[in-house]
Amino acid sequence: MVLADLGATVIRIDRPGGAYEQAVPDLGPDPMARGRANLGVDLKQPESIEVCLRIVERADALIEGYRPGVMERLGLGPDVCLKRNPRLAYGRVTGWGQTGPLAHAAGHDINYLALSGALAAIGPREGPPTPPLNVVGDFGGGGMLLAVGLLAAVHAARTSGRGQVVDAAVTDGAALLMTMIYGWHNAGYWRDSRGANSLDGGCYYYGTYATADDRHVAVGALEPRFYSEFAQRAGLEGGVLKEQQSAREVWPQMREQLAGEMRKHSRAEWCDRLEGSDACFAPVLSLAEAPKHPHNVARRTFVDIGGSIAPAPAPRFGGTPCDIPQPPRPPGADTERVLRELQFSPDEIRDLFARNVIFSSAA
Repeated sequence: MVLADLGATVIRIDRPGGAYEQAVPDLGPDPMARGRANLGVDLKQPESIEVCLRIVERADALIEGYRPGVMERLGLGPDVCLKRNPRLAYGRVTGWGQTGPLAHAAGHDINYLALSGALAAIGPREGPPTPPLNVVGDFGGGGMLLAVGLLAAVHAARTSGRGQVVDAAVTDGAALLMTMIYGWHNAGYWRDSRGANSLDGGCYYYGTYATADDRHVAVGALEPRFYSEFAQRAGLEGGVLKEQQSAREVWPQMREQLAGEMRKHSRAEWCDRLEGSDACFAPVLSLAEAPKHPHNVARRTFVDIGGSIAPAPAPRFGGTPCDIPQPPRPPGADTERVLRELQFSPDEIRDLFARNVIFSSAA
């Protein structure tokens, strides 16, 4: 999705009855399938492998997300593909990686985070580790780092003429995203327990607080100058909250007192006092509220894609701005057009359709 958002021509190859619909029933098209053409190919047909390899010949990169060995069994492993296209960046994304004792085991985001050390650090002090949706593992440590790796491999191939395999494991990527925390832990600054550190909810001036109307706000006044402004604007000059306390032993007591202060006003009132200042403050917006916030509206952080409000492509480019992505396409919606553009002849296309190697669906 990210590569397509940023302007790459991406072709998604789907089997008959492929993953156009989301994993959760009755939710319609998968929003992450936006922005790319869909080619319908039945990989169970032996002739389909040659179709895919002809596409590989013209590609900069390939992405696959099967368990290790599946692409090899299909006849589309890296050795075969790199023989057809020596400059190919062959991207493989899995949970555990292509090697190691767990490589062939099933798993999900929560399992990969658990093994990386990230999951143990997230959650309340008195409660169990809390999965941070699947954004840290699947999307951050997995998909996003795969995209970075592919871009690096494509760049290297344009210089050297040699492609390579990019082995992106969610566990590896989640561990990499924890580099700063591991460094702090090694230095003795980060305690190996939840809710006891500056960034995990332990610090009273870096956390979320309930307001009088049972909503929440986020306070991130880590630096003394920012805390000073927060305290002044929040009206805390008269008590123990006036000065920032860095001693961890008093954090629980200070958090309790600050929680009481934040409960005195509504979220809107706190926004009037603090938002837009150097107090390092923001309201905690719901999924329904975030697209309507004036800052997000001004930056077009969310856009309409096929009648649904979705996050816009990021980051922003000054010279080559990203287009609004096209809605997801059903399996096989672009089969004939894509093959024509890839220089398959009309006769070849008709023959492949006749033998059910490829298929089409209504756009």
